[in-house]
Amino acid sequence: MDIIDEDLITTETVPFLSRNGINVHVLRLDKIHPVISGNKWFKLTFHLQKAIEGQYKTIVTFGGAFSNHIAACAAACAIYNIPCIGIIRGEEPPAYSHTLLKAQQYGMQLHFISRSDYQNKTIPPSFLRNDYYIIPEGGYSQDGALGASTIPYDKSAFDYVLCAVGTGTMMAGLMNSKADHATVLGFSVLKNHLLLNQEVQNLLIHKDQAVPINHDYHFGGYAKQKPALLQFMNELFTATGIPTDFVYTGKLFYAVHDLINQNYFPIGSRLLLVHSGGLQGNLSLRKGTLIF
Repeated sequence: MDIIDEDLITTETVPFLSRNGINVHVLRLDKIHPVISGNKWFKLTFHLQKAIEGQYKTIVTFGGAFSNHIAACAAACAIYNIPCIGIIRGEEPPAYSHTLLKAQQYGMQLHFISRSDYQNKTIPPSFLRNDYYIIPEGGYSQDGALGASTIPYDKSAFDYVLCAVGTGTMMAGLMNSKADHATVLGFSVLKNHLLLNQEVQNLLIHKDQAVPINHDYHFGGYAKQKPALLQFMNELFTATGIPTDFVYTGKLFYAVHDLINQNYFPIGSRLLLVHSGGLQGNLSLRKGTLIF
């Protein structure tokens, strides 16, 4: 299982954010692969391993029309020559998104279901076969969290590990593998999804841990954005050369910047922001909106 080269992962200082006595670094998981980037590879690792070792004929997974998970899973299955099916949220659109087109090019068979069926996690009966391996949306599962727990960084070097949260799989993995002295703080990209804390807790090894998730920086909800966020992303890139996406990492960096300005973190705190990749989502924006 060596699609990616972990030697490409770097930990970089971010002087643009390091102020008020706070030392900020970023874990550049976005560098590991052009498509299977960021946390996607880690969340998929053990699912792919089980599918291959179990000699399953097809992988079935879930996502929306702009899903990083769909794009990454399609690419990984193409590399391992595993047939895959993507169950896509919503009716089939007249024109496919760049994400769906890419997934198709990688060989993923697309199957569209209603939003209500998707919300209820309804799997079409034809895909409920013993030789089909099902990966939940975003890799959400114990196996997905186990993969996320292998994300490599110097655990002794940071007081806070910060990440954007969608399904909560990565956050759970980070919490399961963190140093005792460290706090993992998540930032939800979903509006009013307060069950997210419980969904993360369900994947924890030690279920009595508190799950600190900030719900104030979603910018309107999943895949929503506002001019202030896009402007900040451009300013961040100008100052640091770090590209972010408006669905996840842009909101993470914005939130940390804002909280540092509010003196949220104790003076001397060492922060690690996990860059979870997913830059393909920016292709849905009007050309020229972002400078990178």
